[in-house]
Amino acid sequence: MEKLISCCGLNCAACDARIATVKDDDELRKAVADKWRVAYNVPGLSYEMINCTGCREEGVKFSHCDECEIRNCVKVKGFNTCGDCQEMQTCSIVASVHKYVPEAITNLQSLN
Repeated sequence: MEKLISCCGLNCAACDARIATVKDDDELRKAVADKWRVAYNVPGLSYEMINCTGCREEGVKFSHCDECEIRNCVKVKGFNTCGDCQEMQTCSIVASVHKYVPEAITNLQSLN
């Protein structure tokens, strides 16, 4: 499978929101919205809001991308990903993702 690594190390190519966007699949969008409403406590999330090509890619972004502390930090520092930052191993911001998705660290390390 293709890898499309986000700023924090998530593999966007495996993300159902991106897959639904690329394939224009409303059924998958509905499934993602149902899952994320519960998992991330976002009761107002509708399937129409599930559109994203990846936070480092051209095109539409999920609404959280604009407020994502990790993405904003990477942009301010002029990096491509957190993997470019010498502080990644001790960064509490990106640790919030890596705590739940440890393979994101491996993804970032594989870029270097």
